[in-house]
Amino acid sequence: MWGGESVLVKEKVNLSNFISVEKRAKVSKVSFLLIPLISIALALLFGAIFLWATGYSPMKIYMLMFTGSFGSFYNFSETMVKAIPLMLTGLAVSLAFKMSLWNIGAEGQLYMGAFMAGGVGLFFPQLPAPVMLTCMVIAGFIGGALWGLIPGILKALVGVNETITTLMLNYVAILWVGYLVYGPWKDPNGFMPFTKGFEEYALLPTLPGTRIHAGITFAIIIAVVLYIIFKRTTWGYQIGVIGESQKVASYAGMSIKKNIVLVMLISGGIAGIAGMAEVSGIIGRLQYNISPGYGYTAIIVAWLSRLNPFVIILVAIFFGGLLNGGYALQIVGLPAVMVSMLQGAILFFVLGGEMFTRYRIKLGRGGRN
Repeated sequence: MWGGESVLVKEKVNLSNFISVEKRAKVSKVSFLLIPLISIALALLFGAIFLWATGYSPMKIYMLMFTGSFGSFYNFSETMVKAIPLMLTGLAVSLAFKMSLWNIGAEGQLYMGAFMAGGVGLFFPQLPAPVMLTCMVIAGFIGGALWGLIPGILKALVGVNETITTLMLNYVAILWVGYLVYGPWKDPNGFMPFTKGFEEYALLPTLPGTRIHAGITFAIIIAVVLYIIFKRTTWGYQIGVIGESQKVASYAGMSIKKNIVLVMLISGGIAGIAGMAEVSGIIGRLQYNISPGYGYTAIIVAWLSRLNPFVIILVAIFFGGLLNGGYALQIVGLPAVMVSMLQGAILFFVLGGEMFTRYRIKLGRGGRN
């Protein structure tokens, strides 16, 4: 050390000796059910901290949201109105997610379904009521299905990432509907960007005294069908196997490309029915702002529900309550977008919880190289 050459010894610490992540051989049923509830609680706690830090009473705000969503029959009925498109789009993306296909395009598929169904309602007024509504449902399905088919084909044949294509096609669909309602389909007697109203027989029936429409029947029927497919059919089994491991599915002789195309087509079609239900059940015409982001919120609904069709119905009601209760926040000066922050927090904690559900973290003694 004195006049000599000092030697600096550097030691590398191998973090893998301290901590490692292993996939669980079997997922506990308790954790499978409990972790989503914990995720919601943590998200609400996060929101409470934010509210407290900005000078608001979390308890008061949450009670205001609850009352605005479920505090009266009218409020509950409006919550159900918001929940119906979330049910349908949640069911739509759950089918794709079941096969590990990231369909982020339910928003655009909803718009394309609305566009196709709206075209039937506007340009075929001579159709009798039952035929009109049936044709609108079919047209809505076709519109969404085509918008799901495009990324499905690109994924199956070329290997293009479906996350990117479905997301980008959202903007194309929204802008296409915008072009129509500002341009060739605009109501000549109106001042706002929307088409003329549909005839009465092109509107979905509603529950008397409410705006709850027959779209909820579509959601329940689709939930039952998907449950049967997932649990009772060979095709549902194939979807699950392909979602877990394409190598295993290919070794077992399953057609991966065919199933990718078919699943994306049907997933888009279900989202398209959500668009039909919105324009026929609520709006009564085609307009620019059909959806406040139902297709994106559906992603959270599906994951929080563990892709269970029946649970999706219930979780959609919860998120419908969040959306409806968000409007009540404006009374105390908070913007309704506070709900979007809560939704984002829920998704963050759900995805984090998903990791702890399927993987375990092991701590070691550590070591040096």
